[in-house]
Amino acid sequence: MSRPIQVMKFGGTSVGDAARIRSAATIALEAAKQRSVVVVVSAMSGVTNTLIAAAGKASAGDESVAEGLARALHTKHRETIEALISDVEQRRDLLAEIDVLIDRAANYCRGCALLGELSPRALDVIAGTGERLTARITAAVLREMGCQGVAFDATELIVTDEVHGGARPLAGPTRAKTQAALTPLLETGGIPVVTGYIAATVKGIPTTLGRGGSDFSATILGAALDAHEVIIWTDVNGVQTADPRMVPDAVTLDEVSYIEAGELAFFGAKVLHPMTLRPVIESGIPVWIRNSFQPQQTGTKITHSVRPTPQGVKAVTATRDVAMISVAGPGIIGVPDIAARIFGATASVRASIVMISQSSSQDSICFVVQAADATRTEKALRDALYKEVHQHDLEHIKVNRNVAIVAAVGENMCGTPGIAGRVFSTLGKEGINMIAIAQGSSEYNISFLVESGAMEKAVQALHKTFSLSRQTEGAEVASKTA
Repeated sequence: MSRPIQVMKFGGTSVGDAARIRSAATIALEAAKQRSVVVVVSAMSGVTNTLIAAAGKASAGDESVAEGLARALHTKHRETIEALISDVEQRRDLLAEIDVLIDRAANYCRGCALLGELSPRALDVIAGTGERLTARITAAVLREMGCQGVAFDATELIVTDEVHGGARPLAGPTRAKTQAALTPLLETGGIPVVTGYIAATVKGIPTTLGRGGSDFSATILGAALDAHEVIIWTDVNGVQTADPRMVPDAVTLDEVSYIEAGELAFFGAKVLHPMTLRPVIESGIPVWIRNSFQPQQTGTKITHSVRPTPQGVKAVTATRDVAMISVAGPGIIGVPDIAARIFGATASVRASIVMISQSSSQDSICFVVQAADATRTEKALRDALYKEVHQHDLEHIKVNRNVAIVAAVGENMCGTPGIAGRVFSTLGKEGINMIAIAQGSSEYNISFLVESGAMEKAVQALHKTFSLSRQTEGAEVASKTA
């Protein structure tokens, strides 16, 4: 009988330098004594940002940026390899391989500078270089430790649609390619090291899964391999009741449901990419969030069913990385297709809508998008509603970037009376004005928009109102005495 499979993803800080890569390889090797292990890696800290920034400068005509990019990446990765790989021949081969990858990215930047433009397709190729470099280094470290480590580009495993910058996986082709490529190595006790973040279309054209997409890569591969579990190794101990930078007494939750984790990720919690859980929910594969800097910590388990919390609210999350777009005017009252046109325009630029609110008089609709999507969403709306704006049926299409979303999340909020009242009462006592409010029919969260400067105060007040630190401590005691 084959051994259970564990997929481990190591984020940028967990492979941020030579010491962290060695630690990641050690964690994987230890786990491989009991089960088959697949490793997924991000780029080293800062590398993806460097690549994207260089590509942007190149598209503005800066031809010198390619040389600077190549120099910075060569220095960083050569130093890492020299610190990790003692075998002279293996080190020489690895250095030659990364040189080719870095030069390829630099050449793409040169092309962008000559053309004066950066296509989404070219950006995907450039931005995904860091993961290719890390995968090869990590696999070499595993070989140095006596294991059969083999680097795989996810462009050969994960098949996606053709949307560059935020592609979505195609489950069937991905499953077939992943099992065909990785199963033979797993059966011989080897450890595949797969690039996170990147993928390819059916035609083999490189795509990316969106920023932070290495988490998503791990669960896509976990589902394709029918893995026993997926572990996201990061630099925090797990999912917390709030961001500890805002709430110092925030504590780690020992377990959250798929629904709760998804809501928290969607509304700003940085611990997971928002799409991460989709591939594993149907099969019920548990996902763990653990700290690679403190591997002795248990972390947070994300699964279907968890113990309910009496307060209903399990965590509070928030983000300033949003913008509110409001469309208002008498011309939208009673117009059957106006909402469809508004959201159709938003969908046409693939902007993600975080929350929606509409006045009861129906003369205004406001919705919140990611800050990065605001400019192109506004343009799409002005194009789609040009006639109404020109005829003054619409008073305005406005974008407000001085806002933040705060969300109270908990699966047990559903059916628990008084949650909304306590939320609104708390914010009222603190003198915090709510610009917009939204609650889905599922009742798993209450989200509201506040001025950016009031975000931390709102999070702190709600965390205190629902006694989230004591609630978690009590749950831990109960689980230990049960």
